[in-house]
Amino acid sequence: MSGLLQKAQDLASQDFDEIPVIDLRNATSKEYSERCAVAMQIQEACLTAGFFYIKNHGVSEEIVRETFQQAEAFFATPLHVKKSVDMSKSTGFRGWSGLLTENNNPQNEGELHEGYNLGLDMSIADSLPSLRTVRERMKKASSDEPLEDLAHGDNLWPTDEVWSGAQEFKEGVLGYYYEMLELGKRIFPLLALALEIEEDFFEDKTRYPVAIQRLLHYTPLKGERANEKQPGIGEHTDWECFTILRQDPIAGLQIKNIAGDWIDAPYIPGTFLINIGDQLARWTNDVFRSTPHRVNPPLGHIARYSIPTFWSCDLEVPLVPIKSCVSDERPQKYEVITAGAYGKSIMDAIYMVGPGVEA
Repeated sequence: MSGLLQKAQDLASQDFDEIPVIDLRNATSKEYSERCAVAMQIQEACLTAGFFYIKNHGVSEEIVRETFQQAEAFFATPLHVKKSVDMSKSTGFRGWSGLLTENNNPQNEGELHEGYNLGLDMSIADSLPSLRTVRERMKKASSDEPLEDLAHGDNLWPTDEVWSGAQEFKEGVLGYYYEMLELGKRIFPLLALALEIEEDFFEDKTRYPVAIQRLLHYTPLKGERANEKQPGIGEHTDWECFTILRQDPIAGLQIKNIAGDWIDAPYIPGTFLINIGDQLARWTNDVFRSTPHRVNPPLGHIARYSIPTFWSCDLEVPLVPIKSCVSDERPQKYEVITAGAYGKSIMDAIYMVGPGVEA
């Protein structure tokens, strides 16, 4: 049994009542031992809570503030502006989704949030030397057109004709998105070290990843009684490798521990919250935990905003169990499936009003 599997066994029943905060100051240190020290903190978090905050991550707080301002401005626009970028016009889950149009639990009646989805903007990527071959490369990743659209389908942007703030919105949101791309690429080597495998293991598997970002607006209840069938977001696990979340100070996010208790995941200034998704849990043979979580709608009169970025690997990568995560005592749990096919099946199940379906 590998050292990682022994640790996983030792920590299997260890519960948690708070989420650790991990300092990334030495994440890119020239000293291997310093990078490993950061990774070992991540390892323990992934073996227990499946969630951890990061600080000293290198992302400008000014960019974060500006992006939240742009999100708030977009969701405050008249309905016709948002309808102009309705997700029903996209084949790649891009654009706006309205209240109650998503559902993580078939028992519920929809979720009390609206969202705006974007991914790598191909019209811009084609003009950047570092990203110029992305479209061609991704098209070779799969002959299945829906999977291609999920990865590199064009974003839906409001135009100047319908909203005077359209260009500022696009520039602000894309700036933040590319910051999250860079941050995600810094997280993967740490996860590799945490899995006790080669530090560059994920490098050739995340050359042209699926990285979907969401702007989310949770409608406040304004004193009304909460409807359990209409949560902010119902209990679920994320489907991708990991999520990078930035949230505002309005409470709402909770994660579920082993005992079944809901633990608050509060706003901590200057941090991002990372959580492991089902794709990485599957890849690690469930050594790393994908933890259930939910969002309660704001109880007062102030709306809640958050911006998650969902990081998956390249579409064509087969999710073969990572070598440090299987043994005779812990055999392979899942059949091998590509990352793209897995992600598409999950997203199809979530959206009550999916791509190509009129709201």
